[in-house]
Amino acid sequence: MRMEREDWSGGVLVAQEASALVDLLCKQDSGVLDRIFALVEPKAMDQLRSLTNNRDLVSATVDYFKTSEHNICRRFLTIIYQYCENIPFLLETTLVSVAENSIGTNFSHTSDDDNSSPSRIVKRPRLDHLKTYTDALKSMILQKHETVTQAVLKDISLGDTWVYLKHRNPSRVKDRTIQPLDSHEGEESEHKVSVESLLKTTGRVVVLLGQAGSGKTLLVHCLGRSWAEGSFPSIHLLFLLEFRQLNLISRDLSLKDLLFLFYPACEDDEESEAVFEFILSNPEKVCFIFDGYDEFRAKLTNPRKLESFIDPNKPLPMTDLLSVLCNRKILPDCTVFVTCRPRDVTDMFASPGFITCELQGFDRLGVKEYAEHYFHEKGDEFKKKAVNLLMDSRHLLSMSNVPGLCHICCVCVDHLFSSDGSQTDLQLPSSLTEIYMQILLASLRRFNGGGVSGTPLLQRYRTKIVEMSQLALKGLEGSTIVFMDTEVPPELQDFGIKSGILSCVKLTYEDGSSGYGFTFMHLTMLEFLAALHLMTSQNITEGQLKKKLNLKTRWTTKTDPKSVFTDSLHLYVCGLAAEVCISSLVQLQLGEGAAAWVRKRQAVVRNVLQGFAGSTSQTGPKIVELCRCVHETQDSNLARAVGSRPQFELRNIRLNAVDMDSLAFVTAAAHQNVCLDFGGCSIDLDCLEILPSFKNVDRLIFRSRKYDDRFAEALCGILSKLQALRRLDFISGGLTDIGAAKLARALEDCPHITHLDVSDNSLKDEGIRVIAETLSRLPNICSVLMGKNIISTDGVLTLIERMAACDSIQEVHVEGNKEITLSFLQSSDTICENTDLNNTEVTKNVRFKQCNITVSHVASLCNKLKGFSFITLLDLSYNSLGNKGLKKILDLLPKLGTIQEINLSENGVDLDGVVMLASALCNQKNLRRVNASGNENKKLVLWFDTSRRHASRQLTPSENGIHVHKKLSLTHFDIQPAYMAKLCKQLVKCESLLEIEFSHLKLSNESIEKLMLILPEMSSLHLLNLSHVDLSTNGALLLVRSLADCQRVTAVELRHQAEAFIKLVPEKAEAAICKLTEYKLSKTNVEKLSRILENCPRLSELVLSHNLLRDEGVKCFVDYLPKLKISSSVSISGNRMTQVGALDLVNSMNTCEKVVAVEVSLGVEDQSLIHFVQEHVNGKTLRLRECSFDVIHLKKLVEILNRCPRLLTLEFSSNSLHSRGQPLLDSLAELSTIHTVKLRNNGLISEQIEDFVKQFSRCHQHSDIRIEEPWLTGNAVISLIAKCLILQPHIREIRVNRASINIITEANSSPSSTSIVYPDNVLPALQTISFDGCDIEGQHLTPLTFPIQKCLALEDLKFSQLKVDRKGAEFLSAVIPSLPNLRSLTLDLKAAAEDDLETLAEALPSTSVFESLSLSQLVLGDRGAAILGRALQSVPNLKSFNLSQCSGWTTARGCDLVKGLAQCVLLAEIRLDSLVLDEEGITILTQGFSHLYSLRRLSLNNIRVVTSDTFVNGTGIICLLASFKGFRQMEEIELESWRMGDGGTYELVKYIPSWTKLLKLSLSDNSISDQAGEKLLAALSHCRALQKLQLSKNKLGQASAAKLSQVLPLLPQLSELNLSENQFDPQGSKALCEGLISMKALKILHLTSFGSSDLADVASSLKHCPSIEDVSLSWNGCGDSLASTLAKILPLCTKLKRLDLEANNITKTGATAIAKCLPSCPSIEVIRLWRNPIFKWDDNPKDQRLNFSSV
Repeated sequence: MRMEREDWSGGVLVAQEASALVDLLCKQDSGVLDRIFALVEPKAMDQLRSLTNNRDLVSATVDYFKTSEHNICRRFLTIIYQYCENIPFLLETTLVSVAENSIGTNFSHTSDDDNSSPSRIVKRPRLDHLKTYTDALKSMILQKHETVTQAVLKDISLGDTWVYLKHRNPSRVKDRTIQPLDSHEGEESEHKVSVESLLKTTGRVVVLLGQAGSGKTLLVHCLGRSWAEGSFPSIHLLFLLEFRQLNLISRDLSLKDLLFLFYPACEDDEESEAVFEFILSNPEKVCFIFDGYDEFRAKLTNPRKLESFIDPNKPLPMTDLLSVLCNRKILPDCTVFVTCRPRDVTDMFASPGFITCELQGFDRLGVKEYAEHYFHEKGDEFKKKAVNLLMDSRHLLSMSNVPGLCHICCVCVDHLFSSDGSQTDLQLPSSLTEIYMQILLASLRRFNGGGVSGTPLLQRYRTKIVEMSQLALKGLEGSTIVFMDTEVPPELQDFGIKSGILSCVKLTYEDGSSGYGFTFMHLTMLEFLAALHLMTSQNITEGQLKKKLNLKTRWTTKTDPKSVFTDSLHLYVCGLAAEVCISSLVQLQLGEGAAAWVRKRQAVVRNVLQGFAGSTSQTGPKIVELCRCVHETQDSNLARAVGSRPQFELRNIRLNAVDMDSLAFVTAAAHQNVCLDFGGCSIDLDCLEILPSFKNVDRLIFRSRKYDDRFAEALCGILSKLQALRRLDFISGGLTDIGAAKLARALEDCPHITHLDVSDNSLKDEGIRVIAETLSRLPNICSVLMGKNIISTDGVLTLIERMAACDSIQEVHVEGNKEITLSFLQSSDTICENTDLNNTEVTKNVRFKQCNITVSHVASLCNKLKGFSFITLLDLSYNSLGNKGLKKILDLLPKLGTIQEINLSENGVDLDGVVMLASALCNQKNLRRVNASGNENKKLVLWFDTSRRHASRQLTPSENGIHVHKKLSLTHFDIQPAYMAKLCKQLVKCESLLEIEFSHLKLSNESIEKLMLILPEMSSLHLLNLSHVDLSTNGALLLVRSLADCQRVTAVELRHQAEAFIKLVPEKAEAAICKLTEYKLSKTNVEKLSRILENCPRLSELVLSHNLLRDEGVKCFVDYLPKLKISSSVSISGNRMTQVGALDLVNSMNTCEKVVAVEVSLGVEDQSLIHFVQEHVNGKTLRLRECSFDVIHLKKLVEILNRCPRLLTLEFSSNSLHSRGQPLLDSLAELSTIHTVKLRNNGLISEQIEDFVKQFSRCHQHSDIRIEEPWLTGNAVISLIAKCLILQPHIREIRVNRASINIITEANSSPSSTSIVYPDNVLPALQTISFDGCDIEGQHLTPLTFPIQKCLALEDLKFSQLKVDRKGAEFLSAVIPSLPNLRSLTLDLKAAAEDDLETLAEALPSTSVFESLSLSQLVLGDRGAAILGRALQSVPNLKSFNLSQCSGWTTARGCDLVKGLAQCVLLAEIRLDSLVLDEEGITILTQGFSHLYSLRRLSLNNIRVVTSDTFVNGTGIICLLASFKGFRQMEEIELESWRMGDGGTYELVKYIPSWTKLLKLSLSDNSISDQAGEKLLAALSHCRALQKLQLSKNKLGQASAAKLSQVLPLLPQLSELNLSENQFDPQGSKALCEGLISMKALKILHLTSFGSSDLADVASSLKHCPSIEDVSLSWNGCGDSLASTLAKILPLCTKLKRLDLEANNITKTGATAIAKCLPSCPSIEVIRLWRNPIFKWDDNPKDQRLNFSSV
């Protein structure tokens, strides 16, 4: 706009444009400046020339003209206009007015000529061309706007139209006490801006997102109109291009070609050049609007694939040209505005200056306003009814969120009202598809002229609809939006235009010509009609239909294929599968069987959806799409299948009202609780009003910075309507104190809320306080999380004050700003309504970690803690209390409620504070334990006596007196002598039993000296733990000296840098133990130690293992040994001594009178022990293993043994004696004092053994020779035994077990009290010969035939695991009859033939002295069974019979066998395990039992009955059990695997009370119920001598356990109890504990698969079982609590050998606890930890007794 002369002021103009003028003049040549300088006064010019910098000179010149006269200033501006080059357009338009008034005027001091002055003809035409083009451009923009807005109901105000501007959040910087990590950096957030503001700032790329129908096209045309009307002055040229037009261009175009193709062509090249030159020179003044990228068929080219420099005049493919514009490779400062759907934003490649905004749909008020405008001309009554109908329909209102769909819904309502004259009880559409069906009907009605005919409209216009739907599908498959007039038949054009289905659009082709095309009224209408064709055309196969039913994800990537449509086709296909659409589809299908065909087509769609519903891998966006599809079908079964999932996890998508409505539909159909998890989803606030329709939502999760106070306020409005809601998570959001206050008020109306999470928001003290105050009014609240907010120390104190007033609080956990957790106990769980929770023993934990609590806060904190009458844990770790804060807490402790534990770790407490704690431990009665650590963790924990928390309770004497235990634990400190003295000075004052732990410390000898000086004064000290202290050897000896200095010391156990203890008793110790291991003791150290021990008269045990004593140290110690008063033993194992040292130890039997036994092993075991007695010694024992003695050593050993007059037993193992040991054997044979010799694995040969047995037996009246060699098996051992019997007639007993023989001789053996004269060739001494597991075969026995036949006094003959062949049978048949005094015969035979067994059966003895016959594991035939049966009848004095595991006979012959057995009425023992009989045999056995009055031991395990249901069903069992009535002397009875059930158990219970001598009862695997088990156990209370009870594999439960707890104390001799594989629960395990306490004789306890995983109490009760040796707790699923309990009690189980923990849930933590206690458990041999989750053991335990195999 030109300035009028009277309004013009040169100085003002220069001042306004000063910056632009300076920039322009700096770029000009010196000639221009010279012309300007000519206008400057000389004096001022001199000042200007003093400036050397060009810019400073120009700037000062411009400043000069700001205050110049008007004419001078005008001439200055005129020179600039005339002579400067490349004047910016805005500045040029300003200067042109000045130039018009100046050119032609004569100036006296100007000497211009025509050649030097540029002509106006050059400048003005350029400006005129630009103005002309701009005016034409604005005219076209306005025309387009008018065309687009013809049907718009209301003018659009850009200033009142809002979009949400999206941006990535930077890191949040908050004023935090402790800055937490923010896990949401870079998360996308939104804020609201007007559409008008988007073009106020130029030079950036703006992408406007919006759904189809949201009004994007309308808005950009409104922006164009606003520009044409002058609203955006910074934009000089605006080009609005439509992608649907760009689809028509296939050739390469330059930017110039593109612009002048679609916008007014210039009159000549000069004009076009001028305009395009302006665009290139002033890109910041140009704006490009590209509308509808979603309609573009191609994708923009990735700019990385294009050249870095692009020539603006170079023709490019359309995708390249648009990409370089959008990504600033040409016209880098221009403004680009692109509209697209949200899914297409990834194609923009986020160029510099790239921003994204999203156009929001209508809210409720917007829908109502639009509907009122739509129905404005229908009359007030019609409008009111229509608007109310739309607003009251949840489905229609949900769909109306999108303006385009809102218009369609209005059309639909209009049609429904118009079709139904009554306008009452209208059937409203319930899905989007039904709405479009109504739109189609409305269009047909419009084409029909609004009239009503008898033929349905769909049927009447079926042909047109089919053609239109075919065209729609063609466009869909060809990505065609605009159809050329040649593609649409004229009749169809006429139908489409008149019905409103099609619209006519003007097109510009790439050659510049114009034409017309056709588009559907909306893309969604095209997709609906395409779906209609898919569902009605018989040319579409089911396979083709299924391919169209893919769920669309709303997550998009740059690799996704481009689609120009809304991806709604599948929704309409699903909607057409609804029951309500059948009639419409049938009308379009017609023909015979149309209805069946339509139903079949609909079933295909529903089946596909059913498959989707069954998939568990669907992502959140696809789940939403699936819900939309199911909602369209209105199928309740499908909805139930989809909605049955427990949680809907929705991430980073925009959810509209239709989505929410669909989710509500499917969740309501499932009839189960569901969780909705919204993470980063954009949700309109109006959508929240749909949430109450989710009837089953029990948990809501909102996580995103998008969810701020406004969102929270909207949410609060509907919370009380969610009746099923139990958990609310509002996390990682933008909630502040304002929103928290509103949320807290809303929660008061939600009494059912149990969990609340508002973590990771922007709450401060006030917000947290408001929420905390609300919690007391929520009766069902269980937990509240408020971490990652901003809380100060004062806020923490306020929080604890509020929580102290809340009765149900269970835990308060605050850890800086990272975590705030509040846990509550629901009163309905375990405590009645009127009970005061503060007066119960409910666990209450208060944790304030990293809260910057200092000494100044302590008083306030303690004052607020008074609200808690009892606190389980007060955790103040990681604060800044220091020693002063600690002192203040200790001073205020008496004023607090009872506290069980206080954690003060990492609070800057040093050793002065520790001394203070030691004083408090001694002086404060409630303080029980102090645990402090000086390492990097700085641990400090105080424990208190919780038994005093009820003041009304009478204290027991143990709580008032010395029996109260206290403990001070200091670890990882460097305690100097001064601090040691201070500590001990305080600890002396302790009157309670005191335990001190000084582990992992640095202690100098001076510190230890201080400790030992005061140790005798610590009268209450009972344990001093110095484990893992790096003691010097002298320091360790100082500790050993306590044995002499303090008579209360009962044990000193020191292991170098490992476990170390000093144990004390209240009074003088009767005996003491000293263990000093793994030190390096020199000879000097040994002498010093020995002198200390000389002053210890109470020493019972001394352990000096693994001290590297070597031979010199051992010799030194042995020399001192006579001076030491040791009563029990000395261990010198692992000291690397040689044979020389071993001989010194052996010699101690001569040098020290009290030595009764010496054990030396120099092998891998490396064990050396010396045993003592206090009284007179009857004999001594020497055991030497793996000593590898040479000849010289053996000679020395013989000399030592010859000087040992009372040596009774000698054991010599694993020493090579074959070549060099003969002198030793000869010497041993001549030592008259030796009675027992054990020679194991010494490489002896048969001749050496024979000679030794002969000599040793000749020199000794009574001898016991035990020899073990690996070759003593089979034929070799038989041959040796035969020779020994011949060489030594005084052998009384021979036992061979595997590779070991035991020969006992007796010089004057007398076989019986009756004098019997034997012939000379008879061996009268041998009474017993036994072979067990020696790999003997029958063929080996021949050499024994004659020697055994001579043993007429032989009473016991046993062959176990003998492989019998013909020769073996002949041997037995020849030998047995020749033994007149044979009393017992045991034959455990393998692989015996039936004939051989028959031979053997015939040879069985029939003498009157024969009493015991054992024939196990035989396979007898019928003849053998018959022979055995007859043989049994001939031995009436038989008292013991064993036929276990025998088989091979028929049931008839089995009866014969039983008949023979029944004749043996004197039987005291019967074992018939696995016996196979028929019913008759059982009857005979029953009758036989009724006459066996002497029977004491009966074993009938796993007996089997052939072809009899009677026995199996119970009658036979009861009859057999009834025969037990006469058993009065029963001692052992085994009836395993009978499956007798309750009937048999009740029968057995009748007789058990009379078996008062019963020692063993085994009833495993008998299906005994809990009730029957209770009766059985009650009966066992009469069997006071019972030792073994086996009840595994039954159904025992709680009732049996309760009875067991009562019965066990009545069975004092019970040593074995097996209750495995039953059904005991935790209550049963507790009942068992009560019984175990009294089991002093119990050795074996098996609870495998016990039925309870809570066995910690059972383990704890084992400490009351001093005899326990074998425990099995396997297959119970027990965790680390069991392992922790075992670690505590195992050292108390001094006889325990085996512990089975297989198949539990013990982790590395539990296993480590057990491993740590093992050094105190010497008796344990193995602990099985198979199949436990101990996946990796970094530090392999040194103790190999832990067995991890099969883990």
